[in-house]
Amino acid sequence: MRLLVKAPAKINLSLDVLHKRSDGYHEVKMVMTTIDLADRIELVDLYTDTIKIVSHNRFVPDDERNLAYQAAKLLKTKFGIKRGVAISITKSIPVAAGLAGGSSDAAATLRGLNKLWRLGLSLDELAQIGAEIGSDVPFCVYGGTAIATGRGEKIEHIPAPPSSWVVLAKPAIGVSTADVYRQLDLQSVKHPDVDGMVAAIKEKNYEKICSLAGNVLESVTLKMYPEVAQIKEQMKRFGADMVLMSGSGPTVFGLVQHDSRMHRIYNGLRGFCDHVYAVRLIGERHFLD
Repeated sequence: MRLLVKAPAKINLSLDVLHKRSDGYHEVKMVMTTIDLADRIELVDLYTDTIKIVSHNRFVPDDERNLAYQAAKLLKTKFGIKRGVAISITKSIPVAAGLAGGSSDAAATLRGLNKLWRLGLSLDELAQIGAEIGSDVPFCVYGGTAIATGRGEKIEHIPAPPSSWVVLAKPAIGVSTADVYRQLDLQSVKHPDVDGMVAAIKEKNYEKICSLAGNVLESVTLKMYPEVAQIKEQMKRFGADMVLMSGSGPTVFGLVQHDSRMHRIYNGLRGFCDHVYAVRLIGERHFLD
């Protein structure tokens, strides 16, 4: 049997870090939403007891470092599955971009194998399993729009924001999330108003959403990587309604509602960046078939 599953990227509309926890993780509070930039996961049943990763992207590991591999292995172990699976990953989401590409691939693998192997698990159960793989996996299992707390694994669903274009630009650099968190000074940063953002989304108030967007990790990444700050400035100059870095970076995104302005920003940024995308904001949850 062969199954295709979409693995959409996420952006953070608001990201705050509250404190460092005793387990070494940071306590976060953030608002995430899915966008129409997605990897494609193809799952094919194997009758040998193996997990095989197939990808033509040289930055995607084909062994147990791959989060989709980890997802399949976890399900096999938990439910005593003796069959194998070939997981083909066609990347559209750039790697190590702050867009949860790897986490979304793992989440899509969990949803797909739940169907392929007839496990009958709910999204809540899949999200719980996903939390063992990585902090962003539970959100990616559900998709949609949500407040994420804890280390990012506690999910509270909220309505989708108003429809808009999302223009994304990723410079040709990688950012170490661990390094960014290590250098974060929680005493001196300006913390975003996450509750205000949630209220603005519930009110469908696009202007307020744009004015309240914030990411506490920008205080580190923009200093470490001036090219990220440069892209932010360019995007603002080209007329985006709101510009923010997603996750720990380096991807910067802008929201815009008018098609003509979206084209201007997209075309303007292509002179600065190889990876530029213009996609729609989805914001709606996944459902199991």
